[in-house]
Amino acid sequence: MSSVACVGGGHGLAATLRAVRPWADDVTAIVSVADDGGSSGRLRDDLGLLPPGDLRRCLSALADPTSPLGAALEHRFDGGELKGHPLGNLLIAGLVDHGLSVEDALGEVGRLVGAEGRVLPAATVPVTLSGERGSLPSVQGQVRVQGASGLHRVAVTPADAPTPGAVGRALAAADLVVLGPGSLFTSVLAAAVVPGVAEPLRATDATRVLVLNLGAQVGETEGLAPADHVRLALAHDVPVDVVLADPRFAPDATPEGVALVVAEVGSDRVPVHDPDRLGAALRDLVGR
Repeated sequence: MSSVACVGGGHGLAATLRAVRPWADDVTAIVSVADDGGSSGRLRDDLGLLPPGDLRRCLSALADPTSPLGAALEHRFDGGELKGHPLGNLLIAGLVDHGLSVEDALGEVGRLVGAEGRVLPAATVPVTLSGERGSLPSVQGQVRVQGASGLHRVAVTPADAPTPGAVGRALAAADLVVLGPGSLFTSVLAAAVVPGVAEPLRATDATRVLVLNLGAQVGETEGLAPADHVRLALAHDVPVDVVLADPRFAPDATPEGVALVVAEVGSDRVPVHDPDRLGAALRDLVGR
């Protein structure tokens, strides 16, 4: 039996879920709810709901590949008042607006698409991400943080945002916790610094793996070296036991007590992680 908890958001977290889904016996996605742009931002503003976009992507990644609804979750309307909204966002929002809790709504969508695993929000209320840039003015909101440079710290408001109890249980029971890949500040840390995630993340006996991106990201991590990504994660009190990096963006060394594994986990054709390669590398780290 192997239990894997994956922390983050966006396309990076979905890539990790696709990587571990074929071999993990139990998979839990713990997803940032700081998004304030696009369809998620519109639904958040209009209905006061958790932004559903990253939650939807995770459900898509865990869905049964033969499920028509699973494939349709990513369908995006291209006209009328629904323009820009993916079907999955509207389905999650509709279930919550109908009276279901966010956890129950995600569970119901997961059941309908045959998801192998659970998707949980890092907080049960929308959070606002803020970024600090030394002597420069701070930036507020995920969209603005994503476009900023020179960031050294992020935080969420409300600082005491509640987290589902299932998040702590999943982290406590995990054999492997995967952080990333994905946008360092607006995906990985936006989920990991929520207190209800951070505390059980520090307490778990699981091997905690930080998967580095394949390069710096325009805006929020522009100019940062691989070692800077590791340093910033640790500076946010995010515990890391192993750093997993592709040769094209790997640090020369890691801090004492943090192991470094360099493996070809990226695709040869496009600058994204290859699910098969990433999955094999992560599987080798279970129980390390």
